[in-house]
Parts: sequence; C-alpha cells; structure tokens
Amino acid sequence: MLSRRSDAGFTVVELLVVIVILGVIAVPIANVVIGAIRNTDTTSARLAVSHDAQQSAAFFAQDVAAVGLRDYSGQIANGAVPYSPSIQLGAAYDAGGQVCGTAATPVSLVRLLSDDWDTTTPAATRRTAIVAYYLAGTELHRLRCLGSATPVSDAAVAHHVQPGTPAVTCSSTCTGAAVPLWVKLTFTAVARNADPYPITLFGQRRQT
Repeated sequence: MLSRRSDAGFTVVELLVVIVILGVIAVPIANVVIGAIRNTDTTSARLAVSHDAQQSAAFFAQDVAAVGLRDYSGQIANGAVPYSPSIQLGAAYDAGGQVCGTAATPVSLVRLLSDDWDTTTPAATRRTAIVAYYLAGTELHRLRCLGSATPVSDAAVAHHVQPGTPAVTCSSTCTGAAVPLWVKLTFTAVARNADPYPITLFGQRRQT
C-alpha cells in the first residue's frame, strides 16, 4: 500500500489569525514603549531645569550676600561708612559710571555692586566688584567684573528662561542708598517635554 504524503504548512486562514493575534499583542507593547520614551524625555527635561535652578540660586545667594558699595566721600557717622546705591535695575554696561562690559553687553536685569579689597599688596587697594545678570535669548547669564571694565567671567547659569517672565524685587527700594536686606529674582523656565517651571533666586545681604 502506498503511504500518503503529508503536506505540512499554514493555510491562509491560519496565517490571517496569526497576523491578527500579533497585531493585538504589538499595539499595547508599542504604547508602553512610547510612553516610556516620553517619560524619559520629560524626566530629563525636569532634571535639566532643576540643575539650572540649583546652580543659579547658589551664585545669586553668594552675590547678594556681598552687595554693598561704601561711600567714603561723605562723613562717617558713629564710625560707620554709609552706603552708596548698590543695586541697579535694567542697567546698561556703564550705568552710574560703573563700567562692566562693552556697548554690546545686553542690558542687565539687575547689577549688584560691592567693595572688594585687594590684599595682595602691602597697602590694601579698594576696587569695585560688579555682578550683572542679563538675558541672552533664553539663557540667564552672570557677568562679573573686578576693578576693571573687562569681565573676569561671563557664563550662562540658567537655560530655557521664558522671555518676559524675569522680575526683580527687594525688601526695600532696590536702587536706594539704604541697601535692601534681601533681593529676589524670579522667572519661569520652559523646557521641551516639561511643564513650565517657576524659579526663584533669593539672596540675603550680610550684615557688616
């Protein structure tokens, strides 16, 4: 007797069933993968903004702590040298005759002035330290000069700043001769794949 040969394989119906099943399985897996990628992008954006907030806050607190430009041209009352106005808002590079940068330097959001004593010589020399925070596009820059118009540093301390959101407030009149006890710079950071993030930079002046 002749044995019948077996024709193993898939029928068209079986193939269609397999395709449908694979589609049912692939859709939720694809959704999970896409969701994971989006969450990773969001997390990365939030971490970048958080890093900017921490970095800029550290610099700002340090700069405000030192603010205070003494006026040695006047009379000394009770052994205390009075201050000159030490905070400038919306200031150009040469505001008040205190020059830091060039005409190409953007107008600053705030400039903080302070005395700095050079003790590398036998007779200490007084010089003016200027720290300016200005916006270049969406970057917040910290520009610093020390006894010269030539900056010793100019670095971006925050990115993704939303233009129009920066604002400066003080415990008293910012630009007055009575130097405020604290200064605050607020702005909103907007990074791709992340919600708007409000940032507050706060600094308190050292009492000397």
